[in-house]
Amino acid sequence: MAAVGIFLIFGACMSGLAGTTLVWRGTRLDRVWELNPAAYRKLAPIGGTVGPLFLLLSATMVVASVGWFKHRVWGWRLTVGIVSTQVAGDLINLVRGDLLRGGAGLAIASGLLFYLLRPKVRTTFQQPTNLERSSSTRQ
Repeated sequence: MAAVGIFLIFGACMSGLAGTTLVWRGTRLDRVWELNPAAYRKLAPIGGTVGPLFLLLSATMVVASVGWFKHRVWGWRLTVGIVSTQVAGDLINLVRGDLLRGGAGLAIASGLLFYLLRPKVRTTFQQPTNLERSSSTRQ
């Protein structure tokens, strides 16, 4: 369970870093693109458009991680939505001919989605928290 929350935090950091370097170019952070120069070549020309989207994704993943660690239903739903979007993106990459990245990404994201949808995981997020239990007994 904790690994999923850590994954969300890592994703938030990476998408935040990508968004920051695409919106504010020419900083020392730009060196991070040396890890994936092909992606930078594709994203840099549209950085003003996709940079804020990466920042929005980062914020969404931060919110999802908070909900995940607090075992809130909305955190589980948001996480399922994020991973489902990743599955769809990987499927599109696979269909477009990027067999290695699309196939590997699809296998990993699908496995994660399968884990998230398991009854044991779902029910963990459907149980009322102590705060909800105490407020319902007062009413």
